[in-house]
Amino acid sequence: MANIYKLSMSFFLYVLVFFTLVSSSLQEEEEYSGGDINWWCETTPHPQQCKYFLSRGTHQVPRHRKDFRMLVLQVALEKAQEAQACTSALKEKCRSKRKKAVWIDCDKLVNDTILQLNQTLNGLKLNQSSDFDAQTWLSASLTNLETCFSGSQDFNLTNFVSPIKSHNLTEMISNGLAVNQFFVKQKLESTDDQNDDFPSWVTSHDRKLLQTPSLRTKANLVVNQARGSKFRTIQSALKYAAGINRRNRRYIIYIRRGVYRENLEIGNNLNNIMFLGDGARYTIITGSRSVGSGFTTYSSATVGVDGIGFIARGITFRNTAGPAKAQAVALRSSSDLSVFYACSFEGYQDTLFVLAQRQFYKFCYIYGTIDFIFGNAAVVFQNCMILARRPLKGQANIITAQGRGDPFQNTGISIHNSRVIPAPDLRPVMGTVQTYLGRPWQEYSRTVYMKTYLDSHINPQGWSSWDNTDFAFKTLVYGEYACFGPGSSTRGRVRWPGYKVITSKSVASQYTVERLIAGRSWLPATGVPFTPGL
Repeated sequence: MANIYKLSMSFFLYVLVFFTLVSSSLQEEEEYSGGDINWWCETTPHPQQCKYFLSRGTHQVPRHRKDFRMLVLQVALEKAQEAQACTSALKEKCRSKRKKAVWIDCDKLVNDTILQLNQTLNGLKLNQSSDFDAQTWLSASLTNLETCFSGSQDFNLTNFVSPIKSHNLTEMISNGLAVNQFFVKQKLESTDDQNDDFPSWVTSHDRKLLQTPSLRTKANLVVNQARGSKFRTIQSALKYAAGINRRNRRYIIYIRRGVYRENLEIGNNLNNIMFLGDGARYTIITGSRSVGSGFTTYSSATVGVDGIGFIARGITFRNTAGPAKAQAVALRSSSDLSVFYACSFEGYQDTLFVLAQRQFYKFCYIYGTIDFIFGNAAVVFQNCMILARRPLKGQANIITAQGRGDPFQNTGISIHNSRVIPAPDLRPVMGTVQTYLGRPWQEYSRTVYMKTYLDSHINPQGWSSWDNTDFAFKTLVYGEYACFGPGSSTRGRVRWPGYKVITSKSVASQYTVERLIAGRSWLPATGVPFTPGL
């Protein structure tokens, strides 16, 4: 994984001061009419940028916090459009294969940020999305930018993308997250019950279709490698699906058994796609891209998913680049409200890139070595098998590398009711390989293991530092709750301020399907079984 950009200690101290200063103001009533722009901006983590951009032009002084939120988000969108123009201009400077690879990622990711900012603004204006939705989309828009920047570090090209940073877009999105967090917190405090109703984007057709016992008979098209089949590749099926008017309905692509050597992108124009396989042993999608062979971590993915509501059942996603080729992703997902059921993810370093938004994994197998579950989604793994493989000589295994870079992002990795065990190739050499539960990829990295079996290959310290530094020890959020097995003892765990042995059910419940990904409101529509609480 690429080296990270570390926030300075001065910024960390600033954040602590910020929390102290605004905690009282966040308790004030929504109808409180504030002062001028300077007054409002002082309640954000980046007041200088806020004052500078909001005081320019014809922006009206907000009367209420909701007005201020919309103003901050509108300015963030303007900054994103400026960054997009800047990114487009960089195309002319792509004089090498590596620069072009970085540019392609950044161009797409900045465009994705604009889509998510527009989605947030329109959803809030029309009252069609919740504050929790908005926090999810804002978190993703910030993660997109960090993914662009970290991709440039794969090839030591940080100077190449530095013009994109000059627009203060990350700071304005961070301000938007902080302002919107007030409404998220207010909602949580006003009710203890979760809304069990299906959200507006889940149709009655979806609910009936996905709860049908035999999905194969309901498939919209079939991919079959047999000679004479209309769709012999998954790519051809996706192209067909993109070219028809589906009215955003669920579209089931049944992929018959076989090994499909394809690299796939399921873009923002392909929402509510379902891949249905013949089982993870039989339907396999495989590729071999890697950073070692000239791809960024982002573009190395065998399958990349952006479209909302993606579902996969009975599929293996594989990257065969091997441990010597560095980062090599099997699946990259930023699909909001996505589900992976009875699937397998196979690789070595960076196998599963849970990039952004709300994701759920049930009865899945995940294989890898270094940081093999990583990213900045809000994601729950439930009843999954997590298998560390044999790395290169001298390497350690690290299961998770969570990438939360802002304290207001509602993201984190939750591993619940699962099993963490050595893969067959690791068992003979377990005594010579150190295996850790995770390490902090970004400043506010957040990962918890709950009611999970931890085998004896887990190092007694549990968690690893980032490159032998004390980076993020005070700001990360790592926890273990009611885990069991020979590797579950917490007596020898790290003594970092951010690590906690969780003993309270109320604290642990923050990382459940119900709380971390608001699963009660959308998972029932998928027909996939899930446990909402502990």
